[in-house]
Amino acid sequence: MLGVEEIHTFYGLSHILFGVSLTVLRGEIVCLLGRNGAGKSTTMRSIMGLTPPRQGTIRFRGKDITGNKPYQIARMGIGYVPDDRRVFADLSVGENLELAQRTTGGLAVWDKDRVYSFFPALRRIDSRKAGFLSGGEQQMLTIGRALMTNPDFLLLDEPTEGLAPMIVKELEDRIGRLRAEGLTVLLAEQNQKVALRLSDKGYIIDNGLIRYHGSTEELTADEEARKKYLLV
Repeated sequence: MLGVEEIHTFYGLSHILFGVSLTVLRGEIVCLLGRNGAGKSTTMRSIMGLTPPRQGTIRFRGKDITGNKPYQIARMGIGYVPDDRRVFADLSVGENLELAQRTTGGLAVWDKDRVYSFFPALRRIDSRKAGFLSGGEQQMLTIGRALMTNPDFLLLDEPTEGLAPMIVKELEDRIGRLRAEGLTVLLAEQNQKVALRLSDKGYIIDNGLIRYHGSTEELTADEEARKKYLLV
């Protein structure tokens, strides 16, 4: 469903990604693991067109989307959950969701009521301004907002970062359910335990290079690779 082939991405003169390649098949949850600053978020931003790569190719459903604008990529069916959440602080939970709603040629699969069924905690705070939410509530809202665009493919960038263990467990459960809801997911995470429990296969990125890839069983068994590239 997604193919990233030898992309090189820069911030100004700084070369951040060095020939990153990865694939995600339809129906998979694939994790991208790495320390802070390893290149996870830049990979996600490159795919979404926010920081387009200078070299390499990104294909979605076989179509070359390299260099497309973010709104064009979103309309193709890719949803994006950034690591910094970026809720509209002065708008209510409900208004944040309504602003993002996008239909796909028929009845919307994801609407506000379905998002509230998926994240029941949000229904109870529908009228609360997003700026007054806890970190966990904001993360649920950000994922819900991405679902309101009715994507087929979801980019999740560090969804559990900085959250309490109880909230992490709840989010892990919900992310796992996304596959049953028909979504394909690329998950960038530092929390390797959560990521490996959720994923079918994984990639490790370090200093802008893919250092390892394989099934989650192979990655779980390869303690040396995890120690070398993931331990702080």
